[in-house]
Amino acid sequence: MPNPTTDHATREPHSRVALATCDLYPDLWEDDLPLRDALRARGVEVDAVRWDDETADWTAYALTLIRSPWDYVPRRERFVAWAASVPRLFNPADIVAWNTDKTYLRELAEAGIPVIPTGYVEPGQAWTAPSEGEWVVKPTISAGSQDTGRYALPVQRAAAEAHVARLTAGGRTAMIQPYLTAVDTAGETAVLCLPDAGGELTFSHAVRKGPMLTGSGGGWIDPDSEDISPRTPSEAELAVAAKVLEVLPGGAKRLLYARIDLIPGPGGVPTLIELELTEPSLFLLHAPGAAERLADAVIARL
Repeated sequence: MPNPTTDHATREPHSRVALATCDLYPDLWEDDLPLRDALRARGVEVDAVRWDDETADWTAYALTLIRSPWDYVPRRERFVAWAASVPRLFNPADIVAWNTDKTYLRELAEAGIPVIPTGYVEPGQAWTAPSEGEWVVKPTISAGSQDTGRYALPVQRAAAEAHVARLTAGGRTAMIQPYLTAVDTAGETAVLCLPDAGGELTFSHAVRKGPMLTGSGGGWIDPDSEDISPRTPSEAELAVAAKVLEVLPGGAKRLLYARIDLIPGPGGVPTLIELELTEPSLFLLHAPGAAERLADAVIARL
């Protein structure tokens, strides 16, 4: 692999792309290898570079694509600052700042998107668990379901309240959401959107994500352990995904990817769980041709 820190002075950056990753996946997560290979097949030099590598010269690249920097959560402020310092970053730095704090769900709900009902508990606030039902507790800043737990009330009321208290005591904002049982049957639908030939973000492919939350959490879910399979989204799911793209800050055309995670809510209405614009798994291994489409979109931005 070319060394991004020693040879940039003798090479022009116009055909070089960095795929930003982390210590966990220094040579990229396996699902990003098809994109790397598709870019190289098109004559583009591709380096996997840790986002927090202080020796990296990001100006040596015509474009940096965020892929698997999944260790940023405890250092989000540094990550956001890094994003703002990188020229030609995709997705853009302002999207990174907006999308890495899940309070963005408030804005999407206000814009008319069907969003899973979400309560927020700020540091210094107290929270009393509901009397019944299943609930999910997680921090607003998280990746890979870090510090996310599922609780059945009233049996696990104390554990749920302790989880929220632990998050807020650490200066973090907690989110509380009902656990939608459709995840155990229908599963989540992840709608992946990539640019078309005209640069417009449009539907590319979709996968089914099986249930992952089985306990009180606190750890990190290995992406290799996810239950993933190809899926054809319904017209209703595609309509919600299209509406999400319509209300994105700054518009969707400036993005290189978006992942819209949906689940059937009350009445079967597709309901937004998360909008992934920063470092989502794109499930390229599950969608023939998707890596090539993304590679072409990257080259168009060059």
